[in-house]
Amino acid sequence: MYLLGLGLLLLALKSLGIGSVAAWDWWLVLSPFVMAAVWWSWADWSGYTKKKAMEREDLRRSERIEQNRDAMGLLKKGKKR
Repeated sequence: MYLLGLGLLLLALKSLGIGSVAAWDWWLVLSPFVMAAVWWSWADWSGYTKKKAMEREDLRRSERIEQNRDAMGLLKKGKKR
């Protein structure tokens, strides 16, 4: 996502002719978009995206279980009252 934001910023600067970016070649200005596409392709191919989604789901599940235990008044693991 950072690469996409950087690409949009460089594209705007180049198009509006602001700063030293206006003198850069187009391939340099558009390179963050290519790098973002390569990153997303690798993340999908390697399973990185699915792994992160599963970690978020596991965290949400454990938080929901902990919240339900507190609501029922059950003792937490290792915690004595």
